[in-house]
Amino acid sequence: MGGESAGTSRTGSGDVVRQDVAALQRRLAEFAAARDWQPYHTPKNLASALSVEASELLEIFQWLTPEQAERVMEDPESAHRVADEVADVLAYLLQFCEVLGVDPLVALAAKIDRNEVRFPVRRRGGGEVGGDAGGPETGDRHSSE
Repeated sequence: MGGESAGTSRTGSGDVVRQDVAALQRRLAEFAAARDWQPYHTPKNLASALSVEASELLEIFQWLTPEQAERVMEDPESAHRVADEVADVLAYLLQFCEVLGVDPLVALAAKIDRNEVRFPVRRRGGGEVGGDAGGPETGDRHSSE
């Protein structure tokens, strides 16, 4: 595939992505090390920075209507701001995971697996396809909890 970086193998689509994530984590670690920033890259500081950057992403959408928010990428300046903030959020998340030894792709896959059980597919009209009903009426609000 054309988007592969040097040094990645194609043993499976997940392997290419995993190696790309690892390569990005290495680049971020090298960037920080070259500037002697490692002492500041504690879990608390990285979690705080991640929250700040996520808030900066949210700020772009703060006063937009839902319709305006859906079109935000049509404006080059707004699209650039969104992409920059997404990059900042991802950079801090990857650094946070690296410091704590969390594999973000494994963690995400496990979370999706748990959510598939917690939030079964519902048919229109309220019937379940399988599993226990969760949903708003039982207090579950969002799949990321």
